[in-house]
Amino acid sequence: MTRSFHQFVCEDQLLAGTLDHGQLTTGLLIVSGGNEIRAGAHAGMAKLAARMAEKGFPVFRYDRRGIGDSSGANRGFLETQADIQSALACFHKSSPHIEKIVAFGNCDASSALALFGAQVAIDGFILANPWVIENSEPASDAPTAPPPSAIRSRYWERLKNPQSIIDLLTGKINLRKLANGLKQAIQKQTNTNLSVQLQTGLNRLAKPCHIVLANRDTTARAFLAAWDSKGFRKTRSSPQITIASLDSASHSFADDPSERWLDSQILEMLENA
Repeated sequence: MTRSFHQFVCEDQLLAGTLDHGQLTTGLLIVSGGNEIRAGAHAGMAKLAARMAEKGFPVFRYDRRGIGDSSGANRGFLETQADIQSALACFHKSSPHIEKIVAFGNCDASSALALFGAQVAIDGFILANPWVIENSEPASDAPTAPPPSAIRSRYWERLKNPQSIIDLLTGKINLRKLANGLKQAIQKQTNTNLSVQLQTGLNRLAKPCHIVLANRDTTARAFLAAWDSKGFRKTRSSPQITIASLDSASHSFADDPSERWLDSQILEMLENA
């Protein structure tokens, strides 16, 4: 496996990309989530690229505008359609033997792929823990309140733990915080404008889309609340969309079992593209 570095133009800015070479004709495009550089959290995306390239699949990663080695202003994931299109063009140019491309993204990167997927030349999508929390960037410094469904799920997990009952009886749990949390938990769940946009984007996809979730991750729980709502009824019935979950709280699938599970999900999509 060899890795090469590339620069390409997106509108009036110069972006940086990395290609892990492979001989097969299906490639993997990795879109970084949050405000992370193309290596990902703890170099997770770089390691993922190396593992897929070892299987023969070429893999392209890049920094969107305003992130890492790329120039320009960081305008957030909702303004990244041009970045994705430019990265695809560079991927094809640097690996002319590629016939199909599958795209993978985690968190807001998966939401961007869902929103813009129908407008870009991608043959399959793997969306991990899609971001549906309104008015916030995943990597921003401002605290983000999880939706009621995620709070309820978190409290249910704690109630199943006998130690939580002991902590409550011995005064180790702040009753005021507990009361505020329970108040938020009983609120009615409403879909955000972002989740409605995501639903529309998913409904427009004409290519296979596989959604993967770490089901104890707060971001995944927020997505599941939207997914289970009436608004997503048409999306759930789409033959193009499949969903799988892992019993994990690792948002980036960082531990060994989660990593192996994610690899198997990605490889299946690549092999069947």
